[in-house]
Parts: sequence; structure tokens; C-alpha cells
Amino acid sequence: MTTALGQWLSKLDSEKRLQLLRHQLSDFAKAGEVERLRSWLTDFGFLQHKLEAVGIRALISDYDLVLLLLSGEQGGTLKLIQEALGLSADVLAEDSSQLAGQLWGRLLSVQQPEIVALLKDAQQWRDKPWFRPFTGNLIAPGGPLICTLTGHTEEVNAVTIALDGKTAVSGSEDRTLKWWDLATGEEIVTLRGHSGAVNTVAIAPDGKTAVSGSEDKTLKWWYLSTGWEIATLRGHTDEVTSVAIAPDGKTAVSGSGDRTLKVWDLSTGLEVATLRGHTDWVRSVAIAPDGRTAISASDDNTLKLWYLPTGEEITTLGGHTDWVTSVAIAPDGQTAVSTSDDNTLKVWDLVKETELATLTGHSEAVNAVAISPDSQTAVSASGDNTLKLWDLATGWELATLRGHSFRVNAVAITPDGKTAVSASSNHTLKLWDLATVSEGVNLQGHGLCVKAVAITPDGKTAVSASGDKTLKLWDVARGWELATLKGHSSWVNGVAIIPDGKTAISASGDNTLKWWDLATGWQIATLRGHTDSVTSVAIAPDGKTAVSASEDTTVKLWDLSTGAEIVTLRGHSREVNGVAITPDGKRAISGSEDTTLKLWDLATGAEIVTLRGHSREVNGVAITPDGKRAISASEDKTLKLWDLATGEMLATFTGDGAIASCAVAADGVTVVGGDWLGRVYFLRLEGLRG
Repeated sequence: MTTALGQWLSKLDSEKRLQLLRHQLSDFAKAGEVERLRSWLTDFGFLQHKLEAVGIRALISDYDLVLLLLSGEQGGTLKLIQEALGLSADVLAEDSSQLAGQLWGRLLSVQQPEIVALLKDAQQWRDKPWFRPFTGNLIAPGGPLICTLTGHTEEVNAVTIALDGKTAVSGSEDRTLKWWDLATGEEIVTLRGHSGAVNTVAIAPDGKTAVSGSEDKTLKWWYLSTGWEIATLRGHTDEVTSVAIAPDGKTAVSGSGDRTLKVWDLSTGLEVATLRGHTDWVRSVAIAPDGRTAISASDDNTLKLWYLPTGEEITTLGGHTDWVTSVAIAPDGQTAVSTSDDNTLKVWDLVKETELATLTGHSEAVNAVAISPDSQTAVSASGDNTLKLWDLATGWELATLRGHSFRVNAVAITPDGKTAVSASSNHTLKLWDLATVSEGVNLQGHGLCVKAVAITPDGKTAVSASGDKTLKLWDVARGWELATLKGHSSWVNGVAIIPDGKTAISASGDNTLKWWDLATGWQIATLRGHTDSVTSVAIAPDGKTAVSASEDTTVKLWDLSTGAEIVTLRGHSREVNGVAITPDGKRAISGSEDTTLKLWDLATGAEIVTLRGHSREVNGVAITPDGKRAISASEDKTLKLWDLATGEMLATFTGDGAIASCAVAADGVTVVGGDWLGRVYFLRLEGLRG
């Protein structure tokens, strides 16, 4: 351990150390020993011990003990550390060895003395190799994002919040529902019983029960505290896409792919009525505060307003030009907001049955919307990976919330209007503080995902390639952007720098490679020959040969003097996304959508070894200058360090989004990675031996 306290804890026998880690801070709090609490909670050695022995949730809770005893600015430093730990909780719950890297990535921009000292102590950690950020490249505390909730194993389709604002329930493609404690981010219970994906869920007003709808064509009624199923409601002939519970908790309304809505008596579990009128799937349903009116959204591009006591259709609202994916009614009962695959939201006057406004700003389908308790604002969730906050009176976009690296499927707002929960295709939920949303999340760099990064031999300049069709030149020491290179007509997937450091070659989805002068930013030439997207390119140290990776599942070795193909390397079962060549030019390593890396002998074209460890596709790969280690970047949000001699995975760094690219500087310890959020990570390898 790196601190005196950490070393002292290490010397204790394991049982005594565990008891102390569990109870000592509570004893300090009871005795009013605020300074000792502060000292321990800003000591890296203690934090690492507590995390490893008791877990991240217990560590985060420790900060509440001292924050209750401090006022305002006194607790500011501790609050920042607690929030940083909360943002990294999902990572640290899986891998405690990332504590130092996560704290550096989230707190480096903070200049408070206690945090500066904490990071300095963390830098001395040497238990195993680790990635140390040298710019604040993770989402910082103090912004809208509070934490990420993990547990589902597939896409999360739905989320709803209890009326007390303390818990939420999510539904997933993994066929389960999960009940969450929003204060701690912990999973309370998992509800199992559906035989298909869970598409929708609603919590009863008393917060004790919930109703879910599934791909298996049924609804299920649950006791949340036990996870027990009360009843299964059958009647729909296609999957159930949506459900809403009336304010009195006695009635539910469901929507289905069978083009109908059904009204259910929750006291008996019996179907009361079937509402017909839509000509395509019913995607969403909401019930007005009076419990007598409901509104439905459909793939027939319309919304319908219904009178529930009789089951009669009141009116049809048209205006969207594509599927209507969701609808919400404001608490005042006067207005509704709908979302659509036409990338817009629409605001409706339910009294006059007219459209009030169209809200534009999302670049992909809008999947869900939630309205604040005061009926003044709404939060939308989109396929463009973002949420947006809207002023319903003016139709203005107030803010964009970035943090998800995949499609956002659902969103809910707590009854006090202060917090939102979003659900995403990457199996996670995120908790947002709407009170700080105006501050935004500071994402500097490309407008879309960073697909590849390369560093010049002198280590001073990096070149990043992006889905925004550009390359950017960066000052590595300061993290500053120097220039933008434009010319490709599609995503730039890869970039490699010629050994003299003066020029670079990029690979693009437009089926070409381009050669650039880095001093001027001018395009020298365009190389044509590929018949499909070129995903990656690497240049041998002598500058005479290059290796390219393609969506055709192969790797090719090229003679740059003639442009001729030398050999084709086959072995991956899916698209090859990244490739790198060892310093001696004799071997190459490739990363693939099949989640593996492969090491190749370039002289023979034979596969040497396959490296396994990533849980999702590998997007990029780089080799250290000594040829002993490799870095890989993956859709699982991690960078990994590998020993090429043994195939052993040495270290992991987890970012805020799926990591698309990576590079290693000539010093062998400086690493740069880029993610799908457009963020560039500047890291340093610490604790290497040999």
C-alpha cells in the first residue's frame, strides 16, 4: 500500500483488519471525530483496503457519516470524492484494481489540496500494472450523471420510478425485471417469470406491486418486496409493448403488437375491455390523472385518445410521419408529449385535441419521454445515445445529457423532479441529477465516436480518426487540438503514421486510404483498391509494408512500393476491426468482432496465439515499442494490457463509453484511447515490471 495508514492496515491480521474496515468510521462518527473521518476518507491506502475487503457501496456510504457532521463548503472535497466513486461504482464493483485509475480520471482537474494529495498517493500504487490518466478524461463529479446501474445481461427496454422516488424497476431483453434502490444504486431484487423479453413495466401507486408486459404476450403482476408473481394476465395475441396503471391502482391498460389495448381489473386479474382502432402495433399507453382518459401511440403514425369507462375512442391525433414510439401525459392532465421514429417530439393540447409544438434536435429515433412533476419540462431518450431536456412552454432544448454509449430506450423522472433514470441498449441504466443539468458534460473532441488514434515517434502529437469523417491532430502533453483534416466521405476507421513522423495514412468506410502531410494538414494522395470498408491500417517500422484489416474477416499484408498484396491472413470468424505490427516487422496482432485478438507470423501467415478476455468486440489494438505487450480497445468499455509472450492479461482501464481505438507512444508507457462518446483518453502505464 502507498500510505502509512494503508501500510498499517496491511500489517493487521485479516480478521482484525476486516472488523476495523467495517466499523471504525462509524465509531469515529459516534465520537464526533470529524478530522479523523476526513483523514481516513482522503487516504488512498484506506480506500483501497476498504474497497477490496467490503466493497464499493459500503465505501461510498462511509462518506455520508462525515457529510452529516459538516456543513456546506467543509464537506465539498469529500462530496467530490464520494461522487467520483459513485460514477465509477459499476467498474469498481467488478475490478477493485482500477481504483487509482478511476480517481485520476475523474478528479485530476480538481485542485483542492486534499484531492491533489490523494491522487499523488494513488500514483504510488504498485500492486499490479495500471493505467493512469494524465488528463481528466472521465466524466467528472458535480455534473448531471450520478451513477450507472448494472446487472441486466441484455438490452434494458423499460424503467419506471415509484411515487416515493426511492426505488425504480427496470425491464430487460434478458427476460427479467430488477428493483433498484436509487439512493445507493444497488439492486434489491430480481423478478423472474417471463419467457420473453420484458418490454414495459409500471409500479402501482402504493409502491408495493408492479405490472410488466412481455414479448411472451402476457402481463405479470408482482409483489416487489418478495419478487413473487401474483398473477399472469393473458389475452393479447402478440407481444405486450406497454402498460400503465390508473391513479387509484385498481385498473391497468396494456398495449400490444396485436393492435389493441386491453383494460384489466387488478383486483381479479380479469380483462374488462378491449379497445380497437389502431391499424398497426400499439407502442405506448398513458393514463390521465383523472383515471378516466387514456392516450395510446402506434406504429400507424397516430395517437388515439380513449374514454376508459366506455372504451370509446374520443379522437385521433395525427402529425408524426413515422411510428409513434411513446407518449406521456403531464401531471396537470392538460397536455401530452409523444415521441417518434421521425426523430421528433410533439406537444399536444388534450383539451382542444390539437398539436401545440414539434420539438426537433435528436438525430435518430426518439424512443421515450418523461414529463416533470410541474408539467414544465420533459426529458427524451433517443437512438442517438443521448437524452435531451426540453422547455414545454417554449419548445426550446435546454440541455443534452451524454453518457450512454448505445441507444437510450427509456427514461423516467422522480416525483420531486430532481432525478431521472435512463435505460440503454448496453445493458445499463444511468441516474442523472437534473438540478445540475445546465452545467452539462464537458466532452471535448470529435462530433462522433473516435475510431482510431496514432502517436508520432517523438510522442508529441497524436492523430485521431472519427465517425465525423475527419482526423484531428492533438498536442499530447496538453491534450489540445491542433488541426482538423477533412477529405473522407465516410467514417474514418483507422490511421497510421509513417516512421519518419511526417505523414500518415488513414482508412475509411468510403473504401479508400488517404495519405496526409501532418505539418500542413494537406492530402497527398488517395489509395483505392478495397471493395468494402477498410477498418484499420498499420505500417511496418521500415515503412515498406502495411497491414490492413477489413469487414471481410481477413487481414492483408501489402507492399507499399508496388501496392501489391503479399499474403492474406485468415482465422477470425467476424469482421476484423484493428491491426498492429511488432517493431521487428515480423508479427502482427489483430482485434475482431469475435471478441478475440490474434497474433500472426507475417512471414508465413500462420496464427501464433489467440488472446481472450474481452466480453464484446475488439475495436482497436496497439503494440508497445519493445514488442513485449499489446493494448486492446473494446466495445466492453475497456482498454486491456496483454503480455505477448504468455498471452496473460495484465491490466484493465474502464472508460465511460465503448472504447473504439488505442495507441502507445514511443516511451512505451503513454497510452491514448478514443471512445464512442467522442472522448480522448490520455493514460500512463504504471507498475510495470521487466
